[in-house]
Amino acid sequence: MVGTFRPRRMASVALLGALALGLAACGGDYPNSTFNPNSEYNAAIDALWDKLLFWGTLVFIGVEAALVYTIFKFRRRPDGGVPKQVHGNTALEITWTAIPAVILIFIAIPTVRTIFKTQAKAAPEALQVEVIGHQWWWEFRYPQYGITTANELYLPNGRTVNFQLKTIDVLHSFWIPQMGGKRDLISNRTNYLWFTPNKDLPSSAWNGFCAEFCGPSHANMKFRVFTVTVDEFAQWTAHQKQPAIFPAVALAPTTAAPAVAPVPSGTGSTPLLQVAATTTPSTTPADAPAAPVPVWVFPKDKLEKDFAYTIPQTPITNQISFDEALIGKGDAERGRQIYGRSSCIGCHAIAGTPMNMANVGPNLTHVGSRYTIAGGLYPNDTKHLSYWIKSAPHMKPGSIMPSLGKGVTDPKTKMVVNVGGLTDAEVADIVAYLQALK
Repeated sequence: MVGTFRPRRMASVALLGALALGLAACGGDYPNSTFNPNSEYNAAIDALWDKLLFWGTLVFIGVEAALVYTIFKFRRRPDGGVPKQVHGNTALEITWTAIPAVILIFIAIPTVRTIFKTQAKAAPEALQVEVIGHQWWWEFRYPQYGITTANELYLPNGRTVNFQLKTIDVLHSFWIPQMGGKRDLISNRTNYLWFTPNKDLPSSAWNGFCAEFCGPSHANMKFRVFTVTVDEFAQWTAHQKQPAIFPAVALAPTTAAPAVAPVPSGTGSTPLLQVAATTTPSTTPADAPAAPVPVWVFPKDKLEKDFAYTIPQTPITNQISFDEALIGKGDAERGRQIYGRSSCIGCHAIAGTPMNMANVGPNLTHVGSRYTIAGGLYPNDTKHLSYWIKSAPHMKPGSIMPSLGKGVTDPKTKMVVNVGGLTDAEVADIVAYLQALK
């Protein structure tokens, strides 16, 4: 039996399918959407998008209406004659050339205006941030404050931020969807990007990405952005400007009983206690060590409650194992000694320790106060840090950091780590030391 084609039934099915797709697109949560402008840069791009969508929709409706009209009006009929030829009709050719030109003018003017606005130089008083792309992690430097950190970017609300974008290897692309702006990092060139987080924006956390394919771990090259109040940013910079403090500095005796100030939430699993005391010149020597500035990072409870989408959920590889009975049992002082004689000092810097001034890998001065490791791929907790130190290449494809665990077969060199390799107990000690670096 030959089936019959039923246009009405097919149209009903198509309409129902389109409606279902439309409803599906409207549902769900999209935390990395670019359509939530939180800076003037993103607002400008969003306004341009709205204009282009409006004019594009009008053009689409007009063209489709003309097309449908033409199909039905001039469809072939059994008794139809030869269609009238329009070749050489000057008026018609001028008309269908002029209409697209006018449409392009309506598109070009707001586009060029937005380009000039977003490509202008940043304000002189802008916060300067150097962004350096590595395979596969991000380095952030604040030259006005003398701060170097990795994979976590703190920005004050209401203050323009001027990014200087550089790469030391291949092409990368710096992108914070909810802040707007996506600009490439090109070898032997410095690109610039600026925007101002909205002044009335509450303290928030956002995801950042590399948007240019740069190798096997391109998708794993992430970072976190924290937009905070001016006062919170001042607290963060005051702490970050300090060198690493290990162990905690003991204060000189004072006339007032010391009170332990609470450590803000989100400072990691090994808190550094800040001691507040009232001192007088007669009781405190002039050369007495100053109290460490309180640790301040974005509150952990707020992060977990309101911005859980920024917390990485990457599973740990099953290609390596670790004695999990040792997790959380390391000795920080012993770890400091092991770290100081290991190959770690050849790649990382820890301010305040003269033997740790390398800049191949991320700066570890305050690594214990960060929320992520491995270019934002894993949470910065004891378990993930233990596995990462034991064999980074197993945890992140293409990682330049070599396998350090004794007995591990490095996936790049295919060689077993023996001489100089770290036992699980030594890794646990190093983890304890790094987590103490608030």
